[in-house]
Amino acid sequence: MQDNFDVVLRGGTVVDPASGLRTEADVAVVDGVIAEIGAGLAAGSATETVDCSGAMVVPGLIDAHTHIFYEVSKVGAPVDEAHLRRGVVAAVDAGTAGASTFPAFKRLVVDPSTTRVLSFLNVSVLGLIDFRFGELLNPKTLVPEDAVQTAKAHPDIIRGLKIRMSTDVVGEDRSPSMELLDVAIATGEEAGLPLMVHIGETPVDLDEILERLRPGDVVAHCYTGKEGGILTDDGQVRESVHAARQRGVLFESAHGKSNFSYAVARPAIEQGFFPDVVCSDTSYRNWNGPVFDLMTTISKLVALGMTFDDVLHRTTVAPAKRLGLWEEGFGRLEVGGPAYVTVLSQLDEAEDVPDAAGNTMSLRRFEPKVTVSRGTVVSPLPWRGAVASTS
Repeated sequence: MQDNFDVVLRGGTVVDPASGLRTEADVAVVDGVIAEIGAGLAAGSATETVDCSGAMVVPGLIDAHTHIFYEVSKVGAPVDEAHLRRGVVAAVDAGTAGASTFPAFKRLVVDPSTTRVLSFLNVSVLGLIDFRFGELLNPKTLVPEDAVQTAKAHPDIIRGLKIRMSTDVVGEDRSPSMELLDVAIATGEEAGLPLMVHIGETPVDLDEILERLRPGDVVAHCYTGKEGGILTDDGQVRESVHAARQRGVLFESAHGKSNFSYAVARPAIEQGFFPDVVCSDTSYRNWNGPVFDLMTTISKLVALGMTFDDVLHRTTVAPAKRLGLWEEGFGRLEVGGPAYVTVLSQLDEAEDVPDAAGNTMSLRRFEPKVTVSRGTVVSPLPWRGAVASTS
């Protein structure tokens, strides 16, 4: 056993869904790498020791859908404040930047951030700069060659494309909106990338959207309470949704300001329809509520019937593999691998927390104790629900 460590996370319950490890142990870090996992490591010399007793030590969380083009987009939240200091080590901007704004996104967000930042590039060259003005209401802003060129120039950052299919973005007419979807799918095909499709209040039925999607494409907001969601009128998950999943189409929880309903999520989860990836859709519009952060989304899904292990897999292993972060060492706790770690615990007291429709549910929230990003210990910020209630 090595005697000198930079950081030791002491006495927590180590939970690693990738290996199945679940045991009380210390985690020791040297030079940004996990040096050892085992009992009694804190007995050696460490520059910094963090008491994790009563907490879970898990792979660093990944938020696969968020908006972080801060101070450029009206929906952009500051990435390290909204994510890293709330337990998230990697975050994916979901269409806030388009091809024309991507250079600024890279310079202002990707390059200076401690959080590992990826992007699903908006198929509109404009990106989502201001939610009041749909970026595809002028269909000429979908320029396939620009999207493909930008994506191919930045494969280390751009891992997919994004289209919002709601009427406030693509208009109310079926035919033009489906033409935009078809062009977006073809653009993704040319770029060799999956397409993320925002649903809810679309001008065309969800069944028609789903039948066009390819294996690996992503449906955002699977628990939206807006018209055109995944449930039938009698509360059953649509057959087209099951068929799409069988074909390899993925579904993500992406909460957002207006796209997560307890009334949809509860019956879907009871029927065994879990999201493939759990993500928050945090933005500057919703980080004071109803979303707050990924940790709050995790808390909601556990309260709705998913187990913590179900949700943990979908915020670590699943997004790491889907996004190409697995090869960078994300998504698991492994001796010799980079030290991306989240330490979290569940609060004893229950409190009422809203969904996107303002309906509340009593739940016990999970809270980060510390986040470790490549060996650096980062202290958390207070939950923004508490901040908002006292400001």
